[in-house]
Amino acid sequence: MYRVNSLLALLLVVLTATATALESDKQQPIQLAADSVDVDQSKGVSIYRGDVDLRQGSIHLQADVVTVQHRGKKPSKIVAEGRPVKFSQQSNKGPVKGQARRAEYEVNSENLVLIGDAVLVQGKDSMRSDRIVYDRVRSVVKAGAAAKGKQRVQITIDPPNQ
Repeated sequence: MYRVNSLLALLLVVLTATATALESDKQQPIQLAADSVDVDQSKGVSIYRGDVDLRQGSIHLQADVVTVQHRGKKPSKIVAEGRPVKFSQQSNKGPVKGQARRAEYEVNSENLVLIGDAVLVQGKDSMRSDRIVYDRVRSVVKAGAAAKGKQRVQITIDPPNQ
């Protein structure tokens, strides 16, 4: 029982220390590039298609299709789909990278939800599941059932240097 509790404690430390996002990222403008865009101002929706490249500060997202929902003139939710969607962000602990078939980013909550063959990597540590929720500001990661997923979580933790 002690060994299981120690392993769980180590796992929680690793996952909660995954990264604290750069505070300056959310202050930066969101930049998008794509092959085409359809903008419907009456519905507050923009759809970007073809080799979509989204950046905000150190955040970088690449996808096949990105849908941006707006409240007023500001983006409120970004949904990316691809084979796969790729995500990276610089943190105070180094780069965090992820990928999935779908990524949903709630601008106000700072949550990034990776759905379908989801992977989150920092350094040599990694997490895989069908669903990973990454709260980039509070440095909280949930995966599998904790993230309302259906698959078991697979985690690789690189041992610390001796």
